Amino acid sequence: MVHVVTKTEDLSKICAQLRGDAYVSVDTEFMRESTYWPKLCLIQMANAEGAAVIDALAPGLDLQPFFELMADTDVEKVFHAARQDIEIVWHMGGLIPAPIFDTQVAAMVCGYGDSVSYEQLVFKITGERIDKSSRFTDWSRRPLADKQLAYALSDVTHLREVFHSLKANLAEQGRTEWVQEEMAILKSPDTYCLAPQDAWKRLKMRVRKPREIAVMMAVADWREAEAQNRNVPRNRVLKDDAIYEIAQQQPKTPNDLGRLRSLPKGFERSKSAHGVLGAVSTGLKRDPDTVPKFKHQTGPQNGAAAVIDLLKVLLKAVADNEGVAPRVIATVDDLTAIATDDDADVAALKGWRRELFGQIALRLKAGEISLAVSAGRVRVQELTVEEPKSLAAE
Repeated sequence: MVHVVTKTEDLSKICAQLRGDAYVSVDTEFMRESTYWPKLCLIQMANAEGAAVIDALAPGLDLQPFFELMADTDVEKVFHAARQDIEIVWHMGGLIPAPIFDTQVAAMVCGYGDSVSYEQLVFKITGERIDKSSRFTDWSRRPLADKQLAYALSDVTHLREVFHSLKANLAEQGRTEWVQEEMAILKSPDTYCLAPQDAWKRLKMRVRKPREIAVMMAVADWREAEAQNRNVPRNRVLKDDAIYEIAQQQPKTPNDLGRLRSLPKGFERSKSAHGVLGAVSTGLKRDPDTVPKFKHQTGPQNGAAAVIDLLKVLLKAVADNEGVAPRVIATVDDLTAIATDDDADVAALKGWRRELFGQIALRLKAGEISLAVSAGRVRVQELTVEEPKSLAAE
């Protein structure tokens, strides 16, 4: 039976014990289906000295000892797919754990692929199979079954072995700094600050006119603030399709709202209707010249599409040769930018990525190297002095 920590005094003792090692593996179980902010239900931690499960919903439990451990810079915090776990610590404790190590990122750098799951990673490294049957249970219901607790604890106990294996692999290949560079995004508060005024950036740009964009931005701002204040999912306040229709139709009265097909019947009589109309009014008052301008995306022009396709082949070849997941090296947006600009401000043309891929990509664009197939693999080769005739010249 797994012992569950429910008292602050016991949590303080556990955290003090976990500080006795250079690292602690961390995982959380939470619910988010019916809330804006994640509802923390369990915290699991482990290191070489032991492991613990903390009931975050236990009455009277103060999580301050846990947050102090997360802030202890002498202890490395090990997560897998850290973003949501760190978001919880940021939202509830007002801090970002430091230093951190994300085994999902490390696995991609070590050649385990773009989308290897935690269960697959554990099996490949330890040979152990994780029972996934408890993954999607309701972690907020009490009491928790022994099977649920055993599953939750196994996440951090297996994570210890995964961490040691990946860290050794990185050191052996001289790629430790690569992962540390990737941690910069996870360590930035901007990653977790959900400012309502920036909410429109997550929407698809289905409107183009400056006045429509201004209204869309204002309504998205209102929806985000409303969702945060009520702690409900965004779509329970207003669906994305409704925002687009409101931006296009620009309703000014409750009756106008009642005519919109994307709004539920009776919405015009709800408390939210006043907020929506106020947001529309704010958007309409905005100077159109201050609205961000967006170019219509027509796809790459002037042969850039072919260059992008060629860069994709090169990226796959380099990634396979180096044993690194392609998306760690470059994104499609990176390739698109490089195709039209040798000095593009993208990650693929900076630091270790430039040495690994960016410089080769620029040489391929300049016609200094070519791609060839040998023994079933795409390889990079230097062009001969006598260049072959192009098909267009024949």
